[in-house]
Amino acid sequence: MGTKILHITNGDHTTNYLKSLQFSGEFITWREMLCEGKTTTDVGSETFWKNRFEFLKSSYKVTKQKFIDYTLKEYRSLCNKKSNDEIVLWFDYDLFCQINMVAVISWLKRYRQGYHITLVNSGKIGKTKKPKCINDLTEKQIETQFKNRITLAQDDIEYADYIWQLYCSDSPLRLETVHKFNPMSPFQNMTAALEAHIKRFPTVENGLNFEENKILQKVDAKNFTSKEKLIEDLIKNDTIYGFSDIQYDLKLNNLKKLFTSFDPVKLNRNGKKVLDNQLNFYGQIRDDASYFGGARKYSFLYHTPSNKLMQITA
Repeated sequence: MGTKILHITNGDHTTNYLKSLQFSGEFITWREMLCEGKTTTDVGSETFWKNRFEFLKSSYKVTKQKFIDYTLKEYRSLCNKKSNDEIVLWFDYDLFCQINMVAVISWLKRYRQGYHITLVNSGKIGKTKKPKCINDLTEKQIETQFKNRITLAQDDIEYADYIWQLYCSDSPLRLETVHKFNPMSPFQNMTAALEAHIKRFPTVENGLNFEENKILQKVDAKNFTSKEKLIEDLIKNDTIYGFSDIQYDLKLNNLKKLFTSFDPVKLNRNGKKVLDNQLNFYGQIRDDASYFGGARKYSFLYHTPSNKLMQITA
């Protein structure tokens, strides 16, 4: 009798791709975006899902029924799968997937203690210069990555859970250095993801974070005939965050006071001043309901020259 495998994937595209390649086993699709909005450490609890629904409803207009059908039903299906010989994790290298991955491992640590858990890595494959998502891999590359999947030791599971605990804490400061103390970690994409996460806090220089400044820089350097064209470009050139069109659309909406138009896309005078660090936009963009995990986005500032975070004290 063959090994009974449960695949937990980062999204429907990966699930469908693996099924099309005739991978044997059962599949669970982790449909969340824990890199945005408030999170708590107790993955799967009533409090956890309540926080997630409130965020998705207020930010993305997700209805309760869609949340139940799309996310909770799949999670409940995961809860019912208890007889697998191996659990295989399929999560990409980007921040979006890495945060989801450590949350899933935290859940597995609590509810599937002693199970054989393995990890399929994406990112730099062979001699490729640009990191690759699972969906970008050829059938042969996927088979190779699957064959070379890494068995997570208990220390690895504890480490991933620790990253999740820190992410859900009210301060991101320890995340700045935690990855440096575990150079042998099998999570080869974690360092870059955490460094990208730190840069999501507003800069001292102009009050916008790395992503927001990057958007202004693109608009200033290139003519985009519509918001859709700009978002298309942002997704195409995103090598670390893993965001989709709905996330970039929300970010642009938050920055709309810096634009004269989105059709075509043009910065206004204040937009150019912010871009040149002649105007600090922190006071106008600050939103105390904006969270990354357990930390308020606007309670910390990123100092670009030193690559360090600073906490704002009242």
